[in-house]
Amino acid sequence: MTQQVQIPGTDLSIFPINLGTNTFGWTVDEAGSHAVLDGFLAAGGNFLDTAESYPAWVPGNTGRESETIIGTWLAARGNRDKVVLATKVGDHPDHKTQDPEYIRTAIDASLERLQTDHVDIYYAHRDDEVTPIAEVARVFHEVVRAGKARYVAVSNYSKDRLAEWLAVAEQENLAKPVAIQPQYSLVKRHDYEVELQPLALEHGLGVFTYFSLAAGFLTGKYRTEADLEGASRGGMVQGYFSAEGLEAVDELVAVAGAHGVEPTTVALAWLLTKDVTAPIVSARTPDQLDALMAAPELELTHDEVTRLDQASAPFA
Repeated sequence: MTQQVQIPGTDLSIFPINLGTNTFGWTVDEAGSHAVLDGFLAAGGNFLDTAESYPAWVPGNTGRESETIIGTWLAARGNRDKVVLATKVGDHPDHKTQDPEYIRTAIDASLERLQTDHVDIYYAHRDDEVTPIAEVARVFHEVVRAGKARYVAVSNYSKDRLAEWLAVAEQENLAKPVAIQPQYSLVKRHDYEVELQPLALEHGLGVFTYFSLAAGFLTGKYRTEADLEGASRGGMVQGYFSAEGLEAVDELVAVAGAHGVEPTTVALAWLLTKDVTAPIVSARTPDQLDALMAAPELELTHDEVTRLDQASAPFA
């Protein structure tokens, strides 16, 4: 079994696949979500990613469904000490700001839904680019000092605003962000590699990538427009459809065939060669976990990584 890795700047050890739970309460119900969580732990996984806004985009949802479902699972299984739990604040349709007063109440609400007294990582989900960074940094430090979160992290922040947070944390001796959550995959490379990766390497930040499989495009299931019909994420996958995107998938499928694994496994293994600590992935059924959890064990050759780099060069 793959060894766990330590999240930089923390004492948290994780299996290097991060289970994203934005599907909970959307494409999978509570019972199905619990089955996925059980399967993830049984396969060696332990790192869960959620948010107060998952999945608010579904008509009729409040955006609190994912946290609530995880909470009922933790309560039923009594296994809080076996998981590393991360949630986020600041991208709910009703509360898109990083207002400190809201964050003080939001963490308590998240903990109540999750049925725990702390989260291991608390993310600023999306920068509002208005609230002074010093105020945001201070309130997240306050959350850590209160014991409600062990560490803080940042998602969807620009390079400059992240650098400012790191500087303020250093100057004021505040809880420093230990990780970032950027969008990054074979078909979405430029923003992370050019803007955020240098900062992450300089400051030793953990990197947990979202849309690691480009909303399913990199599973190899979608090779024609007809394949999108009826797919829950068809509209999201549509954005990756291009001659260049399909060429990258062709190379992915070829490398996967050489190893006798799924394209999904190769796409995630490629990310792990790029200093990604743990790609975020989601699953609707326990069966889908097999290809995801196999990624850390797959050793791509230098030639294979180069081939994938070249096939995805238009996105770099």
